[in-house]
Amino acid sequence: MADDNRRGDDERGPGAAYQMFVVMEDLLDKLKLLDYEEEVLAKHNMKALSRHYFASSAYMPSNPGEQFFMFTIIASWLINAAGRPFEQPQEYDDPNATVSNILSQLRAFGGLVDFPPSKLKAGSGEHVCYVLDRLAEEALKKRGFSWRRPNYPTEEMEEESVMEDDAELTLSKVEEEMTEEPDDYEEENVMDLEALKSRTNQSEASLSSKPDNILESNMDAAEWNLEVERVLPQLKVTIRTDHKDWRIHVDQMHQHKDGIKSSLKEAKGYLDKLQEEIGKTLEKVGSREKYINNQLEHLIQDYRSAQSKLSEAKECYQQGSGGVTERTRVLAEITEELEKVKQEMEEKGSSMSDGAPVVKIKQSLTKLKQEIVQMDIRIGVVEHTLLQAKLKEKSNMTRDMHATNIPEPAIGAY
Repeated sequence: MADDNRRGDDERGPGAAYQMFVVMEDLLDKLKLLDYEEEVLAKHNMKALSRHYFASSAYMPSNPGEQFFMFTIIASWLINAAGRPFEQPQEYDDPNATVSNILSQLRAFGGLVDFPPSKLKAGSGEHVCYVLDRLAEEALKKRGFSWRRPNYPTEEMEEESVMEDDAELTLSKVEEEMTEEPDDYEEENVMDLEALKSRTNQSEASLSSKPDNILESNMDAAEWNLEVERVLPQLKVTIRTDHKDWRIHVDQMHQHKDGIKSSLKEAKGYLDKLQEEIGKTLEKVGSREKYINNQLEHLIQDYRSAQSKLSEAKECYQQGSGGVTERTRVLAEITEELEKVKQEMEEKGSSMSDGAPVVKIKQSLTKLKQEIVQMDIRIGVVEHTLLQAKLKEKSNMTRDMHATNIPEPAIGAY
């Protein structure tokens, strides 16, 4: 029985890592009590669980997808068995939503959930075993099942029954060992058959001479069993080989040979009759086949002529389909060229009927006139500037010329 305080591995000791194996074995017993073979495995066509199926270990093969799907199926079945409605999850459902729904149902039952839901997505491990074990307990409570102490029956061994069992065991072993040849190293412990017969006769004679009250034994059954186990290896019967055994085998071979010959005569007669019947049947089948062929000859010829006509029609159809394909391709090319011409015509027609180019030309002319006026003004300014520069240069040259023509007396007066 798994309880809610199963965590805290470091505090419990090193054996806590193997607690999930014990929980898994208890879980399997509870599932068997709930008849999960008929209600789950047979319904979903699944194989039976092993006693360590949901326990995770590095030494066991694991299939997370299969184990998670099996976990969700069993959990949903246990929740429904515990008295709460729960929709059975499908294979392609969201695993996070499925796990959260299962944990919410476990909390509703009073189970302690102090681990993240991602621990259950692996499909195996300590937490998976805990959840299923807790849900199985709730399902058993719902069905009114309670655990009770086992009542072990008291074993009473009677002396006569023990003696009969030992006698049966000894006789069965004697019959098995009669067919075996004695080994060399056991010749000392083997009892002879003649000596066994003589000893049995002596014991019967001694028993018949004794009174009846001595036949009742006071020996303990346990001591009797120990004595039987001690003497049992020596109770081997040996049958001595007879040198005439090969003669018996030869006689048996001759008898079997005579029996085979007599049986062969009868079987040969039956086989000959069967062969004649089969031959007659084959002849009838052959004659019937020839008759059918003669009757159906004209139909076969009609069928052959129809086949030839069909092949000719197929050939004509292939040729015609080839021409149609070529013409279809040419038509597609012509249609494409026609579409291009139509598009060009539409563009030219739209450009001819549109007045936007005229407006653009007028705007361009107006702008050109403005630029011409500005250029004329600039040219006039430049000409005026050049004229002033020329006049200034001319006045400077005139002044220099007057300065160089000054009279000499005037110079001396200074």
